[in-house]
Amino acid sequence: MSIPRAIHTTKAPTPPTFLSQAIRFENIIFCSGQIGCDPETGLLVEGPVQERTKQILSNINSILLAGGSSLENIVKCNIYLTNMGDFGPMNEVYTTFFSDPMPARTCVCVKELPLGTDVEIECIAAVKGDQKERLLSAVI
Repeated sequence: MSIPRAIHTTKAPTPPTFLSQAIRFENIIFCSGQIGCDPETGLLVEGPVQERTKQILSNINSILLAGGSSLENIVKCNIYLTNMGDFGPMNEVYTTFFSDPMPARTCVCVKELPLGTDVEIECIAAVKGDQKERLLSAVI
């Protein structure tokens, strides 16, 4: 019987103690919401929403790689914005990280996000059967 296993990598920001960067259950990875923090400093990336979107997707990629997957295996993204005026600028960057078929996606506007950021992204990704499983709870 499979059990959920935490994924952790130092190539993405260290999460608070009450959550995991991601959980892998069988061949599915559930990534916690990521904000645009630099993994080395733990600080939000400055600049327009595009800069934080780029950092978020880079962080998500690092987490997925640590779990034996990648951005190309994302099947669903949920995006949270504090201003729907950022929808277009966020998409400018988002679309450069994916190709067809694009992941299923939801984007909603919320009142606030952690650390006062303007964008947060979470996702679900598959782990392809031909990819070798990596040690999941080890720090990479």
